[in-house]
Amino acid sequence: MSQHFEPTFESLRTYSAPEWFRDAKFGIWSHWGPQSVPMFGDWYARNMYVEGTPQYEYHVRHYGHPSKFGYKDICALWKAENFDPDGLAERYRRAGARYLMTQATHHDHFFNYDSALNRMNSVNVGPGKDILALWKKAADRQGMRFGLSEHLGASFSWWRVNKGCDKTGPYAGVPYDGSDPAWQDFYHANQEHGTENPGDISPWYTSNPAFRDYWFRCVCEMIDKFRPDLLYTDGVLPFGDHWMAEQGEPSPETYRLGLEAVARLYNTSIDGHGENQAVYLQKDRRKEIFSVGVLDIEKSQLPGIMPDPWHTDTCIGNWFYDVHHPYKKPEQIIEMLVDIISKNGCMLLNILQRPDGTIDEDASFILDRLADWFAVNSEAVYGTRPWRIFGEGDTRVKIDGFTEEKTEWNRSDIRFVQKDGAVYAFLMGAAGGEPLALRSFAEQHVSEVRLLGAGPLPFRQEFGLLLVQLPEKLPSACANTLKIL
Repeated sequence: MSQHFEPTFESLRTYSAPEWFRDAKFGIWSHWGPQSVPMFGDWYARNMYVEGTPQYEYHVRHYGHPSKFGYKDICALWKAENFDPDGLAERYRRAGARYLMTQATHHDHFFNYDSALNRMNSVNVGPGKDILALWKKAADRQGMRFGLSEHLGASFSWWRVNKGCDKTGPYAGVPYDGSDPAWQDFYHANQEHGTENPGDISPWYTSNPAFRDYWFRCVCEMIDKFRPDLLYTDGVLPFGDHWMAEQGEPSPETYRLGLEAVARLYNTSIDGHGENQAVYLQKDRRKEIFSVGVLDIEKSQLPGIMPDPWHTDTCIGNWFYDVHHPYKKPEQIIEMLVDIISKNGCMLLNILQRPDGTIDEDASFILDRLADWFAVNSEAVYGTRPWRIFGEGDTRVKIDGFTEEKTEWNRSDIRFVQKDGAVYAFLMGAAGGEPLALRSFAEQHVSEVRLLGAGPLPFRQEFGLLLVQLPEKLPSACANTLKIL
């Protein structure tokens, strides 16, 4: 039995990511809840209370004014009537995922499980189902690691807008339903944060001690109920001073509850497995903070190989189902994954679900194309580690927070990983029939080159180059893989 962690920076800095996580590389996220109901994307629960936003305008015309029909009423409309967790989990595994992340609660304070601490949960309201329990059973049947995301820490200040009112129009001065005393337990007694400047999301974390204690009790409930392999916090380690803070020394008292939650996650895993197999994901780039877990970078990544494993989360479109938002192409998703794993990262992909729990045809198409690619190239993904360099060629992914543009690769662009004495070279832009010249094997003897899904290829080494002739037809639509021995 491994030694338990103490809830201190000194103890938690000894954490290292488990091997299963380093091997898995790819997971799928169900970022799903009542905010899917309007099919209007992320942060609907907040923006419906911000006069003049597209979500507000839609809400007023479709459901009614938020003084009469508020977010609590949206929650009651969520039924998840066609939710098939076993069918989805099977598809997700076939599409390459080896861990399943599920949303315990978003900033909207609605819990997707049977909670003793929050009456607004998916068993009491809406679906009448313990969504997380159903997901966990499905993940277990597929042999997938199971994770929870909690976005609760920011909820108290994020949702201050539900105490506002319209400034103009027929409902000017009429309070939104967040001011109803009967619903303060759901909408939060957060009047201290005011309603001015609704576009300002600071502070991300409130200093309110009662809410902080509530957050801790809720996260402990999640850990104790589900014993997750991964726990994701949408922000820096609670309760850090501000979003993505880059400066300053950590205060043990400021982070006390966050440290206690992380220690509880790890110690619960130790009690169950004899060693820690859990991963804590949070968004603080400061080494002294994120060393208590694994760094997560939302919708972006790193420029090179990081010594410690890291993680990125992204989505095929918007974070919640959104009829207005286009989806990424399968090729872009695969190329993103390859570039990330070459730098010692793992990637989590949100597959959008409609309010009834199903996925649409475009999402299904993406999953099918991912399955096709993994059927050929999975050997070069699972269990691999970074090589001595992450790649060659001049093209780089644009790294500019929350920016995910399709990278225009050319035939010189290669990404590398290694496993069991082999180097795997992903061809980011090469086409069938082309000759390849790889520059990174000048000091290394090569005995064989194979194209995964095809077989051995002719090659030669001269003038410091590894020269390979590709066949006219490549087995995959993108990122074909050479196995170099």
